Amino acid sequence: MTTLDIEPDEQTTPPRGYAVVKRSVMVGGHKTSVSLEDAFWISLKDIALRSSLSLSGLLEKIDRHRQTSNLSSAIRLFVLDYFRKRAISMMFIGERQSGSPAVTPGSTK
Repeated sequence: MTTLDIEPDEQTTPPRGYAVVKRSVMVGGHKTSVSLEDAFWISLKDIALRSSLSLSGLLEKIDRHRQTSNLSSAIRLFVLDYFRKRAISMMFIGERQSGSPAVTPGSTK
């Protein structure tokens, strides 16, 4: 299996992470409903905490910068991009400490 062949591990991935949860949230002073998988709600709360923002504050930031008309899709893409950038950053830091050649974001290595 290559690193691209990622399969969910039934022992570590709880089924509830796949359940879509609809929540009412405040975005830009307006109440709206957003449907996301539970794993994305958990990730959003984690990102908000790390960013010293409220969940509403983070959602407003995502809403202001989104490039799609669907807020749920914009949120999923934001979460994916946030953790992808963190992973690349951690990989870069790890390689610098180990003396391996650096992998920069956007490289084809």
